[in-house]
Amino acid sequence: MHLRLLRHAKSDWGNAAQADRERGLNTRGHRAAPNMGRALSRRLAPQTIHVSPAQRAQLTLAGLCEGWPEMAAVPHLTTENLYSFSYRDLVDWIVKQPGAQDLFLVGHNPAFTDLINWCCADNVISHLPTAGYAELVVTIEQWSALEPGCGELVYSLFPRELQEPQ
Repeated sequence: MHLRLLRHAKSDWGNAAQADRERGLNTRGHRAAPNMGRALSRRLAPQTIHVSPAQRAQLTLAGLCEGWPEMAAVPHLTTENLYSFSYRDLVDWIVKQPGAQDLFLVGHNPAFTDLINWCCADNVISHLPTAGYAELVVTIEQWSALEPGCGELVYSLFPRELQEPQ
């Protein structure tokens, strides 16, 4: 089984009075999300994504789909439990997912970095950057069996590794 994590793209901090959930993306974030979509489309088949309700996560998914039009045709689910900064909250949600299916999540740090390190039982990544992607293979048959050390980080991709489209 695979656990795929995409951290939201770079958010806009221009309005200090704006609620955290309502922050959008800055210019860099609007550029990075479609670039990641183009890159990931060469690696993955389109699939359902569970996305945090935060505006920056929703806009990241929209940008991902802009760069990966086939992904836009797949239904995606806004999942309240993904608006969390704690990996424990994510683990609690993941173990309740039925069936042996892969999961692709768009959400937040430090939860994603901590989840990767918890699943892999090593500090395999020091920081998942904005719009950073990590793919884990987990050696379980159901999400309810998720436990520390059951995963391996098999692939990662960060926006700084991509070339801008010409």
